[in-house]
Amino acid sequence: MKTMTCRQMGGACDAPFHGNTADDVIKAQDSHLKKMVAGGDETHESARKSMQGRWRNPVSGMRWYMNTRKAFAALPKD
Repeated sequence: MKTMTCRQMGGACDAPFHGNTADDVIKAQDSHLKKMVAGGDETHESARKSMQGRWRNPVSGMRWYMNTRKAFAALPKD
């Protein structure tokens, strides 16, 4: 198990996300962004828009995904 924060993945806070894979923490951050924006947290709005935009642009989305996977792999286990 490893931990990445919202900020490490381009978010607005230091909320930790734990997972066995990069996909686990990416999904957790996506859920977190949705929840925060739905609750009216404007600081997460730009991160949420950025996340949505990444998936509309396959090249930059894949670059972000690969960089996040590399960063996750380099982290020590909890």
